[in-house]
Amino acid sequence: MGQTFTREAGGKGTETLPVKCPRYLWKYRTGLRTNSAARRKCAGMPRTGRSGSYREFVDEEEEEEEEGDRPPPGVFGDAAEDRESEEPSEGNSPADGNRGSGPPGRFSKTCLRNFFTVVLIFIYLLLTGVAIFLAYQTISDFLEKLNHPVMSVTYKEVDSFSPPGIALYPGKARLLSCRHHYHDYIPPLVDPGTPQEGDCVTEDVAYVGPFAQQTQKRAVVVRGQQDVRNKEVIFMQFSHNETEEDFSAITYMLFAKFSDLIDSANKSEFMRDCERNYSTWTFSGGFRTWVKMSLVRTSGKNNESVEFRQETAVVKFNDKRPESERTNQLFFAVFEWRDPYMQEIRLIVTANPWNSVAILCGVFMALFKAANFAKLSIQWTIKMRKRHLRNKTRELKQIQ
Repeated sequence: MGQTFTREAGGKGTETLPVKCPRYLWKYRTGLRTNSAARRKCAGMPRTGRSGSYREFVDEEEEEEEEGDRPPPGVFGDAAEDRESEEPSEGNSPADGNRGSGPPGRFSKTCLRNFFTVVLIFIYLLLTGVAIFLAYQTISDFLEKLNHPVMSVTYKEVDSFSPPGIALYPGKARLLSCRHHYHDYIPPLVDPGTPQEGDCVTEDVAYVGPFAQQTQKRAVVVRGQQDVRNKEVIFMQFSHNETEEDFSAITYMLFAKFSDLIDSANKSEFMRDCERNYSTWTFSGGFRTWVKMSLVRTSGKNNESVEFRQETAVVKFNDKRPESERTNQLFFAVFEWRDPYMQEIRLIVTANPWNSVAILCGVFMALFKAANFAKLSIQWTIKMRKRHLRNKTRELKQIQ
């Protein structure tokens, strides 16, 4: 008959169990194996249903003991300590291990998600700032191009120009002669300082100046040269008594067409408008001033203007008159076209409103998408925060 083992059964008296496994007897005596599964195993009783993890734990323990493990010396004296160390470990399970390692993993994932959310929000805020700057720059460029059109310059070659108007303000000086010459040739002077026959068309106009002084002015308007191919020039000679003034000079003004003055109903008003809109120049006595003119037409959106550009060359007059006649200062002026090209300037507005509208639409669409993404990101962050707080509260309740 096999060995038996008698022990207390938890306040229900004693129980005698047959031990079919002698090698486990020392554990029964020391109380190290007090669970019901071990007792049933050694007593030959049928095993009740247990979890798979617990069965694996028992089988592994049995395999280790079957390999020849024996209790060390003094094991019976340490029975109480072994019992205390083994009993708490019986309640451990894989679920408890997963619970211990679960919250740190979830916490790290939540932190990672929050970090990427903040980074994405920052990126979208940066893109929003770039979009706003692009919209501002687009509007500024459009207004800049609208207010400062680009000049398109073209040169038109002509055989002849419309005769310009040459308005001279001699003051007390007297026009001695005015003649047309060709091919840049001016014959030598004959008896300078005396009136000579001329072939120029002139018009005398008296009017009140357009500015604050309201001075009375007298202008001698000469019909200008027109044949640019044959280098037509106009040679003028004036005489003026220089003893009455400190400086001696004659002022002149150029305007677009001499025919405009002839066709004007009010010549005084016409000359007043010309003086208001055109510049004036001067040539001095004792010199021959050679003026080379070029015509520039400027076309804008609503108006058209004409101006003259000049190149002047001054040559000293060698006065060979008797000393008694030199009291009268002589003035010489030559007017000529510089070249057969008329310069046309067109003001072109390069600002395209459709391009600006397309850019602004894209910018506003980007702003709308960025705002929508920021809204959804904030809502998702709040939702994840609430979920994290709920899970944390639930874990605290389970621990308590």
